Amino acid sequence: MKNRLMAAAAPIALATLSLTGAMTMSSEAHAASDATAYDGVFAKPSTLSLGAPDFTKYNDSDWQPAIEAGIAQKRAEIRAIAIQRSAPTFENTLVAMERAGQLFDRVYNVFSQLTSANTSDKLDAIETAVSPQIAALNDDIYLDSALFARVKAVHDSAQGKALTGEDAMLLKTTYDKFVHRGALLDNAKKAELKDMNGRIAELETKFAQTLTAGTAAHAVVFDSADELARMSDAAIAAAAKRAEDKGMPGKYVIPLLNFTQQPALAQLDNRASRKKLFEASINRTSSGDEFDTTGMVTELATLRAKKARLLGQPDFATFQMYDRMITTPAKAMEFMNGFVPALRATQDRETALLTEAARADGMTEALQPWDWGYYAEKVREAKFDLDESAIKPYFEVWNVLENGVFYAATQTYGITFKRREDLPVYHPTMRAYSVYDKDGSELAVFYFDPFSRPNKNGGAWMNNFVEQSDLLGNKPVISNTLNIDPPAPGQPALASWDNVTTMFHEFGHALHGMFAHQKYPSLSGTNTARDFVEFPSQFNENFATVPAVLQHYAKHYETGAPLPAGLLDKIEAAGKFNQSLTFGETLSAAMLDMRWHTLSPEAAAQPPLAFEAKALSENGLRSDLIPPRYRTPYFRHIWDNGYAAGYYSYIWTEVLAHDGWDWVEKHGGMTRANGDHLRASFLGQGHTKDYAVLYRDFTGHDPELEPMLEARGLAGEAAK
Repeated sequence: MKNRLMAAAAPIALATLSLTGAMTMSSEAHAASDATAYDGVFAKPSTLSLGAPDFTKYNDSDWQPAIEAGIAQKRAEIRAIAIQRSAPTFENTLVAMERAGQLFDRVYNVFSQLTSANTSDKLDAIETAVSPQIAALNDDIYLDSALFARVKAVHDSAQGKALTGEDAMLLKTTYDKFVHRGALLDNAKKAELKDMNGRIAELETKFAQTLTAGTAAHAVVFDSADELARMSDAAIAAAAKRAEDKGMPGKYVIPLLNFTQQPALAQLDNRASRKKLFEASINRTSSGDEFDTTGMVTELATLRAKKARLLGQPDFATFQMYDRMITTPAKAMEFMNGFVPALRATQDRETALLTEAARADGMTEALQPWDWGYYAEKVREAKFDLDESAIKPYFEVWNVLENGVFYAATQTYGITFKRREDLPVYHPTMRAYSVYDKDGSELAVFYFDPFSRPNKNGGAWMNNFVEQSDLLGNKPVISNTLNIDPPAPGQPALASWDNVTTMFHEFGHALHGMFAHQKYPSLSGTNTARDFVEFPSQFNENFATVPAVLQHYAKHYETGAPLPAGLLDKIEAAGKFNQSLTFGETLSAAMLDMRWHTLSPEAAAQPPLAFEAKALSENGLRSDLIPPRYRTPYFRHIWDNGYAAGYYSYIWTEVLAHDGWDWVEKHGGMTRANGDHLRASFLGQGHTKDYAVLYRDFTGHDPELEPMLEARGLAGEAAK
């Protein structure tokens, strides 16, 4: 899932209105006048269903004026709250703040999705221009002494202490956020912090844009189809089409996906081709060319460590984890280190198994990282009689969505879906749907954008075009974005099993947003801590293998034949194989993230690849053969997407997801009664309660580790 508040690469001159200290009435009036004067396409909510974006009306020239008007309006609205003469109350301060910034949200929620999923040089330039202004706005809000004085007055008052439920949570989280962002600093340190935040914002956006461009630029070119031997005919045809589109007829192009290991590595017979693809992947932004991000990483890590020190914290991880379910870096590392013995034993065992397969194949050299996926797939096929290329015809993308993902949601929660061909989209390969609640009322609008393209960020995420809020009268408008390899012309869009589980995963985020029924937007839906927000999504992956669901969508795209009997058992059994890679690369990346963000400013200034090598060598895993899912120079999650010191959350929430699913299975499985319980206990609750309370409301107990170890095939592994 992607964080939508992205940073920028270069500041732009703007008449910035400081909210810290004195502000003249003329400048306030000027800000209000700028906002009031805006009459562009975003001045009023869209008239489409639930305010869905009307992509037919947006031009490149619309974005920057609308965003800047939104910034000016929010600045004026917040300042008016700060300087009002009325005594501070919950309504005139906290609730008023929740109402502020509606124009900004309306435009930026759409713009940020486009810059992530369908960007252009023009949109990138606009993002570079406006992101520092957004960073400055946030600083101006949270470092405004007058505004914080009002929030603190309510927080400390009898009225504040008497609040309950969602009101009490809004007050607590707002107060904590002000303190976290520096409200208690003196003016000199506030000014220093604002400078740091501005530079961090520049670097984060520059990193994101460079990574997207570098990943596209380092797509691997092959001269002949022979170099792609064992890939499917459809995949080779798609590679030829990419080369033709790039002006290289007769050649073949394999694009790089977001992570280290590339899917084609499991298919390519030619070892030289595997090495070429792997090295392009790991060196995409660290080869000294125009796409090299290592200098940005060094500066970002150093600035973040300095920022934490300025705010009185020992390191950036400690600073980040103030509102998490796991509250300290030490606890997170202890949690992750708990997996190392069993996982290392698995890696040693599977390394021997794959080496044996390579020797049988005539390879005399030592096993290398670019060999791992290839021989793991050979062992998987032999051991489980499972061929990924034979599975994909049963998973046509749109059928998986409509007869799998949607079907599971209908059976569990009673919601229904209707395709909306009348709603405009920003790319012709995506679709829109209206979502109806169990009582027939319109619950949400949902967009699905499944296919990769050169101007799209890697990975998969959920985004709100419109965020639910009873206070603002908004229902959710949500998108899911993936990076499934697009089909060649005339070919079906087929998904791998990993793609299928990702579709269910991202729709779990969508459900979290759709079922939101909160008064305040800042507590609504997915506005939860990093180590809780991935719980609903990972939990939803379990529905992919429920027999009644699988039977409904796993059908051959040509014949309609169901997935052969017993193949699901093979898929699930094979899924426990190769945990060395599938779990190992994630755990390694999460530990690397935490190591980066527990550095002092002095230590953070060292060359990033040298630090990475040392950190990986000390984590107890076979990182020489199984690199982290993202290496430092292309670890978008932690340098741009808001998961700094939080990548461990994918593992922690997997614990919650497996333990939670264990509860479902013990209480009757996929039933409507269980669906209502899921929605009432955590899936529709946003951040209205403490996370531990939400989890106990669902299962009746604190999280237990054993179901995840069982699901991963790691239970008792260290003792073998």
